[in-house]
Amino acid sequence: MDPIEELLTRGVENIIPDKEKLRKLLASGKKLNIYLGIDPTATQIHIGHAVPLRKLNALAQLDHHVTFLIGDFTALIGDTSDKDTERPVLTSGQIKANFETYKSQAEKILDFSKVTVRFNSEWLSKLDFVEIVKLTQHFSAGEFVNRELIRNRLAQKKKVGLHELLYPVMQGYDSYFMDSDIQLGGTDQTFNMQAGRVLQKDLRNKESFIIANGFLEGTDGRKMSKSWGNAIWLSDAAEEMFGKVMSLNDTLIISYFTLSTNVSMSEVSNIEKRLDAGENPMILKKELAHQIVTELHSKKDADEAQTIFETRFQKGNIANATLPTASLTKIQPNSTIIDALLVLELAPSKSEAKRLVEQHAVKVNGNAISKAKDAINLKIADIVEVGRKAVRIEE
Repeated sequence: MDPIEELLTRGVENIIPDKEKLRKLLASGKKLNIYLGIDPTATQIHIGHAVPLRKLNALAQLDHHVTFLIGDFTALIGDTSDKDTERPVLTSGQIKANFETYKSQAEKILDFSKVTVRFNSEWLSKLDFVEIVKLTQHFSAGEFVNRELIRNRLAQKKKVGLHELLYPVMQGYDSYFMDSDIQLGGTDQTFNMQAGRVLQKDLRNKESFIIANGFLEGTDGRKMSKSWGNAIWLSDAAEEMFGKVMSLNDTLIISYFTLSTNVSMSEVSNIEKRLDAGENPMILKKELAHQIVTELHSKKDADEAQTIFETRFQKGNIANATLPTASLTKIQPNSTIIDALLVLELAPSKSEAKRLVEQHAVKVNGNAISKAKDAINLKIADIVEVGRKAVRIEE
């Protein structure tokens, strides 16, 4: 596939204002100003977050002027584009610490030797009140209030902070200050990215573009989320990462090959044909898991993770497998399985632990646990399994 065509189609949900205009601009040979902005409000990146990082890296490889923008100033405001409540306000220290862990993970996807890293406090902190008021005059409060999540919060009488109206304005100024030609982001960021197009048009009479990427579902088909325990993190160990990919629903194989690997689209098409022809999805998921682990760790790690998976789950030799361990002293006598799963870090919350038990995904020594509230007395050498995760109890 032509590199420009792949840029404009692979994992792309929308191009604003026009795909063909952007195609011509990319084919013109002009070095474009392109950026992806992130607010470092968390310490981990999952492979869904990495989708726009892959797009940014592809554009960097074409030698455009690519910026990885750290929203250290806008993070002080908090973006609620994909949230039904206000974000908690972070301190500058928290933001700085989060970025350090974020960058170390992003390096698995992004070649920072070809990317400029900037912080938007560089310019946003210098705006005075008069300048901010002038910027707000380019936007309507009604447009913000009519966003679905904001409208729902207002209908439910939840607080919508006045500062939240400023977030799109500040993000729009990022685009204007860097004179961007293309902004990258998820579809949930479209409203904010449009603010950049407005300021570029109003203040510079320049047409700029948005590439909005699609979302990658979590391992259970729902939106990828830490609270639901369905995320594959870039920081996951190779064995855990391999196992999580193997737990995917078969319907997600193609989208994961497309959005979370560097496999060519022609190869993805061949994989789709193999799936349609009736090839065992387990074979294709192994290839997917091996590819993802190879790209994010190494081929050696992927080979070892596959061997462990086949030993533990396909050959049923989990009793002899090398497993993470947990001390029996951590678990209170007469704990419920829900309490035990939380202590063993096999579930992120009580509600998720309960859901896993109800789905018969929790086993002790190979026996499924069916009652979440009953006391369970674990002993040394017991093996607790949750899906592809397993822990051996030690003294």
